Amino acid sequence: MSLKYNYRKTMILLPALFCSVPFAVAQKYHPEEPHHHAFHSQEHVAEVAEHEATMREALENNTPVDFQMPGTSRFAFAGRDNKFYLSIGGYAKATASYDFGNPLDNPNEFITSRIPTVSSPGNGGLIQFSAMQTHLCLNFLALPHTADQVGVFVGANFLNDYAPVLQFAYIKYRGFEAGYDYSVFSDPAALPPTIDYEGPNASSAIQTTLLSYTRPFGKKKEWKVGVGAELPVYSVTPGDNAASVSQRVPDIPAFLQYSWGEGASWVRLSGIVRNLLYRDDLLEKNFNKVGWGVQLSGMAAVGPGLTAFYQALYGRGIASHIQDLSDCGLDMTPASAEGRMSLVPAWGGFLGLQYDFSRKVSASMTYSHVRTYADRYDGGETVWGDQYRYAQYAVANLFWNVTDIVQTGIEYIYGRRVNYDGSQGHDNRVQAMIQVNF
Repeated sequence: MSLKYNYRKTMILLPALFCSVPFAVAQKYHPEEPHHHAFHSQEHVAEVAEHEATMREALENNTPVDFQMPGTSRFAFAGRDNKFYLSIGGYAKATASYDFGNPLDNPNEFITSRIPTVSSPGNGGLIQFSAMQTHLCLNFLALPHTADQVGVFVGANFLNDYAPVLQFAYIKYRGFEAGYDYSVFSDPAALPPTIDYEGPNASSAIQTTLLSYTRPFGKKKEWKVGVGAELPVYSVTPGDNAASVSQRVPDIPAFLQYSWGEGASWVRLSGIVRNLLYRDDLLEKNFNKVGWGVQLSGMAAVGPGLTAFYQALYGRGIASHIQDLSDCGLDMTPASAEGRMSLVPAWGGFLGLQYDFSRKVSASMTYSHVRTYADRYDGGETVWGDQYRYAQYAVANLFWNVTDIVQTGIEYIYGRRVNYDGSQGHDNRVQAMIQVNF
C-alpha cells in the first residue's frame, strides 16, 4: 500500500472487498459504428474481463498505501480508446464506542498522548457514536499502461466534526509524486488493521506535502528505493528566552526496501534528515539543529494464515514524525535558561499479528510503545512537570466480511500515558463498526 497494493492483495484484511470488485466500463456510443448483437462470443467476454482486470490493477496502483482506503471502487470508467480511467468511490463507516477509565473525548482517534491524567468526578465513562471516518475519493489515470501515464488521486473524510478534511491530493508521473500524501519516511502498508483511525501510537504514517521519486529495480522488481523533499512538520516547546521561527529547509527522507514471496513480505529501511531552526532571544540570532531518524519496518507471512506487522524507529528531533507526538512540542525543548534549545531523543515501535480464520473472518492484536527523553535545564531542574514522557497502546480486534462490500468488526483498546512528574492516566475502549465500500 508495484510496492503498494501488490503487497496488500494477499495480505490486507479485505482481499475480497478490494481486489475482486466488478467494474462498470463506460464507452462513448458512436452511431456510425455497426450495431452488435446482444450475444457475445466467449472470446469477447474474456477480452472484456481481461480489460476490466487490467483497469482495476492500474487504478489500485495509483491508490494511497493505506489499510483504511479501498484499492478500487465499484464505479470505474474507461474513456474512449482506453486512454483514460476514472474511479469514484470510498466507504461509509459508522462506529459506536464506550470508554472507561480516563475517557478520551474523540470517537475516531485513540491518541494516547491526549489521555487525560485527571478526570472530573463522575466522568469515568463515555459513550460515543460517529460516522466521521466515512471517506470519498476520486482516482484518475491518463494514458494508462504507457511510459507517460499520469495518475491523480484526491480523497477526503469528515473528521473535522463532519466537515470535509483533505487526506490525499497528489499527482504521479514516471516515478515522481507531487502533492499531499504519506511521508516517504513512513511505511503505512506495514500498519496492522484497526477500527481506530489513529492506529498504533508509534506509527510514523504522517501525511505532508511533498515532492518524491521512487523506483523499483532488480530481476523481479523486488527492490525499491525512494527519496523526497517534504514540507517540515515542526512542533517545539519554546523557553523563556527562545522562540520557534518559520522553517527554511525541507525535510529529506529516503528508503530502501526488499520484498519476497511475490510481494507478500518485505523489509524497509528508512531515514530522514531535518534542519530545525529556532531563535535565541538573548543573542537575537537564529540557530539551527540537525535532526535525524532511522526506521526499520515491514510485513511478513510467518505461517499459514498468519501475518506479522512491525516497525521500530529512533531519532532526535523527529517527534513530529511519530503519530502520538504530533503537536506535542517535542521536536526541540529548552536546554537552558539562556535561550538554548536541544533536540529531543525519541523512539517507538509496534508489533502486530493477524490471523485469517477464513476468507471472511480474521483477527489481530498489536502492542505499541513510544518514549521521549527531554533535556533538562542546567542545574538538573526538569522543564516538564506534567508533560508527556511515554505511552503504551494495545489493541485486539475481530473482523467479519459479511458480503463483498459490507464489513463489521469489534475491538478493544487499552492506552496508558505517563508524564515526567510521574502522573499518569489510562483509558479502555470497546467499540464496534460497520463499513460499506462502494
